[in-house]
Amino acid sequence: MIRVAVVGAAGYIGGELLRILIGHPGVEVAAATSRQLHGRPVDGVHPNLRGRTRLTFCALDRLDHYDAIFLATPHRETMTQMPEFLRMAGTVIDLSADFRLRRTETYEQYYGVPHAAPQLLETFVPGVPELHRDRLRGADRISVHGCMANAGILALVPLAEAGLITGEITVDARTGSSGAGARAGSENLHAERSGALRVFAPTRHRHEAEMAQATGLPVRMTATGVEAVRGVQLVCRAAITDAADERTIRAAYRARYGKEPFVRVVAHRRGLHRFPDAKILSGSNFCDVGFALEPGAPHVTVISALDNLVKGGAGNAVQCLNIRFGLPETTGLEFPGLHPN
Repeated sequence: MIRVAVVGAAGYIGGELLRILIGHPGVEVAAATSRQLHGRPVDGVHPNLRGRTRLTFCALDRLDHYDAIFLATPHRETMTQMPEFLRMAGTVIDLSADFRLRRTETYEQYYGVPHAAPQLLETFVPGVPELHRDRLRGADRISVHGCMANAGILALVPLAEAGLITGEITVDARTGSSGAGARAGSENLHAERSGALRVFAPTRHRHEAEMAQATGLPVRMTATGVEAVRGVQLVCRAAITDAADERTIRAAYRARYGKEPFVRVVAHRRGLHRFPDAKILSGSNFCDVGFALEPGAPHVTVISALDNLVKGGAGNAVQCLNIRFGLPETTGLEFPGLHPN
């Protein structure tokens, strides 16, 4: 059994990690930390885990050593504690933003502070199994991308790699309220959020930097909060090269994702669910990607969707754990989502 700890287990991502890991046949969840709730039962905060675990939250200073440790910890803060975390486990899987970007100047530009551990940046492998599987097999330090970033990376990288898109990419992202975390401010009160379509990041959302790094192309992103609790959907537009048409675009996706367990190409000519829709992915580790071409137009519209807490966070992290420890990649992640819900 792989003995693991979850740091920051009281939040939404921490709760999803516990939900998946407690049911994982190859994992023992040995510790779950919370700054304010140590000593209290985990299922008091995550009621879906009632009857599934007798874990109680512990303080960070009560941790010992583990095979793997998951960090569901705040941006800007995780990097200052990383040397301590590295001493706690053979494998560290970080879900904060602090080790996703390779350039310190880019990090400072998007997060507003200098990076506190620049010497560690190159030691982390990006936690995108579909792109970095071979490196993840031997990785002791893994940095999982953000939810909207992961959706965009999976949608755009196959086309960028194949030389089918060029120039600046524009991304229109929509996200449910859980993407703001369990301690969001007044803007996420029900009275303010219900029925709203709020553009909360009209420019320079931090996830655009992750997509630009992965594709090698400039990205401009807008993010909108929608009434859903879970889910991310991205609509991306990029200029196409002379080599791009429907056949070559579909072939690029099939070449990259034809054997992937958790990425599906959803681009049908008719039907209610002919393009990716986050609603049917709730609770699942799938990312659906699709595209549309207007005849004669010089651009492609790419659509992707996932559950921000699963394939956009906890599920993706567990997928990385499975790869790192040589387990079947789908272990603990078989739930297909709900329809209708």
